[in-house]
Amino acid sequence: MNQYLDALKEVLHKGTVHEDRTGVGTISYFGMQQRYDLRKSFPAVTTKKLAWRACVGELLWMIEGSGDERRLAEITHGTRDGAVTIWTPNALSPYWQPKSKFKGDLGRVYGVQWRKWRTPVEHQAETFQDEFGSTYHREGYVHFKETDQLKNLIEGIKQNPHGRRHILSAWNPGELEAMALPPCHCFAQFYVTHRSGAERDELSCQMYQRSCDMFLGVPFNIASYSLLTAMIAQVCDLAVGEFVHVLGDAHIYLNHVEQVNEQLTREPLPGPTLWLNPDISDITKFTMDDIKLINYQSHNPIKAEMAV
Repeated sequence: MNQYLDALKEVLHKGTVHEDRTGVGTISYFGMQQRYDLRKSFPAVTTKKLAWRACVGELLWMIEGSGDERRLAEITHGTRDGAVTIWTPNALSPYWQPKSKFKGDLGRVYGVQWRKWRTPVEHQAETFQDEFGSTYHREGYVHFKETDQLKNLIEGIKQNPHGRRHILSAWNPGELEAMALPPCHCFAQFYVTHRSGAERDELSCQMYQRSCDMFLGVPFNIASYSLLTAMIAQVCDLAVGEFVHVLGDAHIYLNHVEQVNEQLTREPLPGPTLWLNPDISDITKFTMDDIKLINYQSHNPIKAEMAV
């Protein structure tokens, strides 16, 4: 995870102070890339404790295609009642509350777009006659066709592994207003290649993240997409390759600077190994018990307030 620590330093040293929608303010730097070799170890941050269970729970929730924060609580904590998740502040935000349709509703966020991307299909108005000569008029209408991007992605990798259209997108411009939070990690491309000497073809993922909370969010995002890459690789009978992280607005909130500096004083520890239940061949069948980090060790947690 030295790549991540180097990115923190780069933002601190090269970034400029920006105002932002949260009112907190940031040190922001635009345009970065880091590569993580998933063949060597799993890129879980060790200079502070990674909220691993929350990370796995959110990814399973996205794979399920849910936009219900109560379901996220159920997956992560085993109960819907009173459990706090990483999405609770967004579910309760003043911006979203007037739009929320039910308790816990987050709208058409990440997983909904992955599994139920909507495309409008327009039907024109028409006039027609029945067999008795009576004339009728049918008004035009629009219905929505749903696309399961995740299913199509996996099928595409299996059928045409070296294709260049293995895309997963959460950024749906027509539905941004229907989301509690527009996607920060919004676009991923998957890539299959054969490395000399490797036993199997390898799957890599490159993800573009438009908005990157470097202290709280980015370690979580690195782990989440590295895990997603490994899960897709397993169900496609591939080995893992790299996770490539492309950052747009990489920022450190002004009330996180002290915590970042503390983290940078800590020495990274050896990375853990990811274990997935080898019996799972359908990505929708993974549960919390099928995903484990082996030999994960870290420094103590560093608390920081989430900007909403």
